[in-house]
Amino acid sequence: MEKHKVKLHVKNISLHFGGIRALSDVDFEVEEGTIFAIIGPNGAGKTSLINSINGFYRPQQGQIIFEGQDISNLPPYKRAQLGISRTFQNIALYTNATTLDNLMAARHIHMKTNMLTGAIFRGPARREEIEHRRRVEEIIDFLEMESIRKSIVGTLSYGLRKRVELGRALALEPRLLLLDEPMAGMNVEEKEDMARFILDIHERQNMTILLIEHDMGLVMDISHRVMALDFGVKLGEGTPDEIRQNEAVIQAYLGQEA
Repeated sequence: MEKHKVKLHVKNISLHFGGIRALSDVDFEVEEGTIFAIIGPNGAGKTSLINSINGFYRPQQGQIIFEGQDISNLPPYKRAQLGISRTFQNIALYTNATTLDNLMAARHIHMKTNMLTGAIFRGPARREEIEHRRRVEEIIDFLEMESIRKSIVGTLSYGLRKRVELGRALALEPRLLLLDEPMAGMNVEEKEDMARFILDIHERQNMTILLIEHDMGLVMDISHRVMALDFGVKLGEGTPDEIRQNEAVIQAYLGQEA
């Protein structure tokens, strides 16, 4: 594979909560336009890593470099404005709002009209609203959610709520998409749909994706590079074939999958 520009460099970060060390000197790079997967047992530190990248956690050591900029001290909303978007392991949506409203809520970081012009809803405010709705409708169409666009999210099946959450992440117009176990709890058909959407996002938008997933078949099929964690320590990194043959990774994790 040709060499890509580095999109994200997680540089020797360590994170601890009191005496509990969640991450220890973790270092890796994600190249632009690639799918980078993180694997490991439960409690390995995978979600702590994503929480550190998008600013929910602040590592005590190391740096996070996004598109050449040190974002280590930026709050989550600033990182979102720079183009880092994510989904959550446990779905985090406005359950009493519709699919459309959930996606529109994600557009707030792109809104430029102030409170006064927004209240008047004429001229620039109206044009901006139309443009945001157009973008949201494109996402609804892309993720095949036309039939649920006006449905209350709390009434939807688990798999459809996961799809809405992916749509909300896309509504932020990310340049780096963080997916935290996007297929957890899904049936086979829902997993196949989600895998197809992830591949389409990557291919159509040349999207850089960092993925946490326990489905090793999927990880090995769609990822360009894979990194394994265990107890917050990096065990190995490489192509899917290299990770399959890494003895430390096999002993700590892949052997459990056999």
